[in-house]
Amino acid sequence: MPVVDIDPDELRELTGHDEKDDEELKSDLFGLGLEFEGETEDGLLQFEFGPDRLDRLSVEGVARSLRYHYGDDRGVRVPDTNDPDFTYVVDEDVPDERPYVTGAIVRGVDLDERSLDSLIQLQEKLHATMGRKRAKGAIGIHDLVAIKGEVLREDASGNSITYTGIEPDDDTFVPLDSDRELTPAEVLEEHPTGETYADIVADYDRYPAIYDELGLFSFPPVINGRRTEVSTDSTDLLVELTGTDQWTIDRMCNIICYALSARGATIEEVEIEYGDRTLVRPDFEVETKSVSHDRIETMLGVDFEPREVIDLFERSGLDAVVADDEGANADEGESGDGDAATTYDVSIPPYRVDVLHPLDLVDDVGRAYGFDEIEPRYPDIGTVGGRHERSRLEAATRNTLTGLGFEDLLNFHMTSEEEAYDRMNVEAGTEYLGGGEPVEITEPYSEDYTILRQWALPSLVMVLENNTHRAYPQDLAEVGLVAERDDDVNTRVRERRHVAGVLARHDATYEDAKARLQAICRDFDVDLATPPTDHPSFIDGRVAAVEIDGEAVGVVGELHPRVLVEHDLELPVAAFEFELDALAD
Repeated sequence: MPVVDIDPDELRELTGHDEKDDEELKSDLFGLGLEFEGETEDGLLQFEFGPDRLDRLSVEGVARSLRYHYGDDRGVRVPDTNDPDFTYVVDEDVPDERPYVTGAIVRGVDLDERSLDSLIQLQEKLHATMGRKRAKGAIGIHDLVAIKGEVLREDASGNSITYTGIEPDDDTFVPLDSDRELTPAEVLEEHPTGETYADIVADYDRYPAIYDELGLFSFPPVINGRRTEVSTDSTDLLVELTGTDQWTIDRMCNIICYALSARGATIEEVEIEYGDRTLVRPDFEVETKSVSHDRIETMLGVDFEPREVIDLFERSGLDAVVADDEGANADEGESGDGDAATTYDVSIPPYRVDVLHPLDLVDDVGRAYGFDEIEPRYPDIGTVGGRHERSRLEAATRNTLTGLGFEDLLNFHMTSEEEAYDRMNVEAGTEYLGGGEPVEITEPYSEDYTILRQWALPSLVMVLENNTHRAYPQDLAEVGLVAERDDDVNTRVRERRHVAGVLARHDATYEDAKARLQAICRDFDVDLATPPTDHPSFIDGRVAAVEIDGEAVGVVGELHPRVLVEHDLELPVAAFEFELDALAD
């Protein structure tokens, strides 16, 4: 987790609490979840931060949290912004790998050595965390006085800069910490910072570049130009961020703007022109999420009145109102007890990138109340630890499968659409087993793991594919998790446990797979029926539905030759798959 250096004198100045000594500050910050790690040689206090609260990666953000903690500030504060005078033009030549830009103009900031060091630290900590070491988002901060815009476009009004892409050796500029002009390619080869971040743009055909009327002044995400370097004499700043995701760089920009606003700066909007659309940034829109009174009390184990909850939200830097009629008078000061029907609509400030779920709101209430103030208590119902019934069923099923000669496997729950659909001859969105809508991974680490598997059989067939050099017969089975999209479920993901088995041998038939199914059902004292059906992964006429106690829960049959050829299998394969819960009493 990130460790941030904090000047205690500056923290006292920004909070307005000069009476606090270092030990009191450490104690107060510990209550907010910031753990003291030690001191630097210069007397700065080092604190380890939870990776969620990125708005606290600077002394300004920490001071803001403390002011809320002390009750000096309350509720959501959004900085006033001036109308845009600058336009960021995104050129059609911008690299496809890094197409997004955002930013702001900051005027009237008072920078001394301490505040400049804090700004640089915030920039680098955001790079390391939210920016994924600049790969996902990178921040450039420039002295606005050194930038000249206006005539980049004939129809431009006000000032403008251009985000574009250039050939590696097309242009030159003087980068920071250098005294000679270099091309972007030379920066990557000869400049220490360029060498550090060269891997990010190494595979780009064109390198990202930002121009004003005077020429190239920034080579994101690698390094800024020396011409626009920020110093303690700088009072007006241009902030630009480029990245692979608009939401990410917009939120990074918000954190920077809030930190500079705390120094007395005025934030000025900019227009981002993408050709087909225009955005106005920074995006200071206040989002709203809901959480029930019952959930807060249940999670924290504390009985609250609605007005207490609203007070705690406001002391967390949030705003809240009671959303239902029953608690509507809570804002007016009437006591009234909250109940399960009471729900709060909570407004979230633009710098809070961590509030993704109602539980994050509960955590804020708990911290404002003070976790140390919560009295431990025994649960109302005493229980004795033991295995869950589902776990018992899984274990019993595995024992039966191994008793029938199957080798028990545990495969990855993640797979790809190609493996789950194409190679199994199944189309997504169909009613066949394994044809449901996939649960997609938003940012997959690998193209091999882009979705959660909808059925377990593709995993077993992949094992057979990787085991063609092994002796046959190969009888494999798995009891494991499958998932598919379902908007009727609260999480929009329906999870199940499936039982799957394959028999790979020269004489494998439908009857062999059905015989194993019959043995399993006998062992669990359930009735099995196998009426004819069709399924694109199996041979027509050699496939049946699996009905247990009168309910269709799976499929059994001989795999289609197209599936076998796709997986380089030269022997017939009989297989089955069904829902584990069908075996429960």
